[in-house]
Amino acid sequence: MNRFWRPPVSHDWWQNRQKSPLMAVENSISLRVLVLALVITGIVATDIAAETKFSLWAIPLSVMGAVWTYYHRRDANITIKFCIAIGMLVALGAFFGRLFGELNDTRLGLAELLIQLQVLHSFDMPRRKDLGYSIVIGLILLGVAATLSQTLAFAPVLLLFLAIALPTLALDYRSRLDLVQVKVKTPTRKARKLPAALPFYFLLFSLIVGLGLAIFAVLPRFPGYQLRSFPVSSTIQVKSGFTGRSIINPGYVRQGNTGNQGGGGSGVKQGQAGKPGSLDNSFYYGFNSQINQNLRGEMKPKVVMRVRSQSEGFWRVLAFDRYTGKGWEVSRNDDVTTLKRSPWSYQIFLPPPLISGKTQEVVQTYTVVADLPNLIPAMAHPREIYFPTPIIAVDKENGLRSPVGLSEDLTYTVISDVPHRDRTLLGQAANKYPKTIKNHYLEIPPEIAAKVKQRTEEILANYNRERVAKSYKTLDSTYEKVLYLAQYLKQHYSIPKDPLGLPFLGEKDDLVDAFLFKYKGGYPDHFSTVLTVMLRSIGIPARLVAGFGAGQFNPFTGMYVVRNTDAYAMTEVYFPKYGWFAFDPIPNHPLIPPSIEDTQTFSVLLQFWHWVAGWLPSPITGLLDRVLGMIFTWLSRAIVWFLALFTQGWLGILTGLILTTTTAFFGWLGWLQWREWRSRRRLKRLPPMESLYQQMLQWVAKKGLSKHPAQTPLEYAKGSYQHHAPATAEVIDEICQAYVGWRYGGNTPNLQQLRQRWEGLKKTAGDRTT
Repeated sequence: MNRFWRPPVSHDWWQNRQKSPLMAVENSISLRVLVLALVITGIVATDIAAETKFSLWAIPLSVMGAVWTYYHRRDANITIKFCIAIGMLVALGAFFGRLFGELNDTRLGLAELLIQLQVLHSFDMPRRKDLGYSIVIGLILLGVAATLSQTLAFAPVLLLFLAIALPTLALDYRSRLDLVQVKVKTPTRKARKLPAALPFYFLLFSLIVGLGLAIFAVLPRFPGYQLRSFPVSSTIQVKSGFTGRSIINPGYVRQGNTGNQGGGGSGVKQGQAGKPGSLDNSFYYGFNSQINQNLRGEMKPKVVMRVRSQSEGFWRVLAFDRYTGKGWEVSRNDDVTTLKRSPWSYQIFLPPPLISGKTQEVVQTYTVVADLPNLIPAMAHPREIYFPTPIIAVDKENGLRSPVGLSEDLTYTVISDVPHRDRTLLGQAANKYPKTIKNHYLEIPPEIAAKVKQRTEEILANYNRERVAKSYKTLDSTYEKVLYLAQYLKQHYSIPKDPLGLPFLGEKDDLVDAFLFKYKGGYPDHFSTVLTVMLRSIGIPARLVAGFGAGQFNPFTGMYVVRNTDAYAMTEVYFPKYGWFAFDPIPNHPLIPPSIEDTQTFSVLLQFWHWVAGWLPSPITGLLDRVLGMIFTWLSRAIVWFLALFTQGWLGILTGLILTTTTAFFGWLGWLQWREWRSRRRLKRLPPMESLYQQMLQWVAKKGLSKHPAQTPLEYAKGSYQHHAPATAEVIDEICQAYVGWRYGGNTPNLQQLRQRWEGLKKTAGDRTT
């Protein structure tokens, strides 16, 4: 009688476990090391993309787990499995706890959970299948890093992952064929080493990278956010009492001007109320409630934010309505509206503008890289904003204000309804303006009003006189007048080359007067001030708007990299019923700022062509432009002619259908012939064993049993016994065995005997068919 009694079920399980064969473990150290490298690369990629170090602890633990599981790969490890299960439950609980604080963007939380699960999983990976799970986890982490990445720092990690993945997949495939793995019950079986194939891997790596870049270049960029869960930083708690009246500009605060943050550059260095001064070398002087344009100097370029947008645009910050003679100010700075969001959502709805006309939704996501004022950049007419603070403010010029400064790593999303710029409709806009528009956007200092008006009317009159002499249409609409005046300033006035070369304005000097009649030019923002005042002088409502240019588009990240030097001011003009539209009179800037009309589906390919054309001689570039233009012109005409057939009655429709059917039939025949020619050419260039194996696969595929891409040759040979006669299956099996031995084991096959067997099989099958 046994000394210790066990329950029957437990006793049977124990006996079965004692008698069961050992599970097939993975013995390849090379494969395990490469899988570990893939996982570590995925972890590092996530940290680099997120610009954090929250998961570096997982690297040494993953190494410890990989070493431990290798030396205990044949053990049951029941205790470890229970500990892993408990650890996974704890990690899941921690994830749900963190989830409530990051409801709007859970990517980092999910990545952290996946890394924790991988660390636990690394302590129990005896089989090849377990290593496969780790490969998938590394790939998922790389995908998460790709969605988080905003710079090219992710690119080297991606290339490293690809370089590791290629030999990993090769070893994994060899393991599936039982060429690497040493089975427990056959210890005498010799494991074959992976042949030295570094040149082949390098060539394959280069081909994959080249093909990937080519596909990336021609891949169309469709402007659309497919998900409606927008990126936004975690909630920022603010003190009560926020009114939105103060503007916090770090360029002024750091000079000891914390008591007057809403002022217009009251620090000594910045100048006071139009007094001479020097520019801050980091922060744009125009992001304040007052702007002093009697400053000299230049900024040192630095990246301040990255923007992902459906369309290129002007990232508008704020607008000014009152001209002071040497700058601008926001006359209704204290008249702001505060908007609060729900505590359960980051979404804040903004009041819609009272305009008509076609608009297009544009989603923009901003990530702040360097400290900025508490003014929130956004494209024109924002409708919704997803912002981390529970409250924001909106001023009368449709500028957005935050209760805190925009600090580094802050992320928010804006949805704007950007109006289409229809030149015809805007040219037909009336000249009757609401009283509120007249009261704030036609004001000019009386000392210069008559002089500026006279000069503006002279410019327009001279142009109309020339047009009449040539029997052309004169400038009648407001829109055409604005376009011409902006272009006139670009062509007839200049920017001084020396940032300090323009003299300061005296106490009684006026910026516009000095620009037009004394210096014949000025600094970039001066052009916008002059255009705004000139338009006001002839009764066209205008205001000065400051913001950031689109910046430099990075085709690899899909983001616009915006620097502090991209900040500048433009002129906004009011058109009844249609609202405000911007015009840029600054030389070397586009007259119409980029907007939704400039969306280009093949933007990367276009940038690549511009880069190539820049290296080519002008005659070659011109020739290529003409040839490509001719090709696209003929293609366009052919498509238009073909589509026009279907509008010419039944005869046209019948002709179109006949052409379509005939073209499709000859295209199909040509495709079949090309595939046959390509197959014969490919077989001739293959090694004899490879060629015989591929011929066998093609022949069997025609018989109705194609090889699935996921099947190994030995798995395919085994399945052939279920679908073919024994004699046919034996030949297939023999060729597959010889192919595997030659391809992965380095064995020399008996090609003469295999060919005889193969030819005999084809003759036998042909006789049966006959």
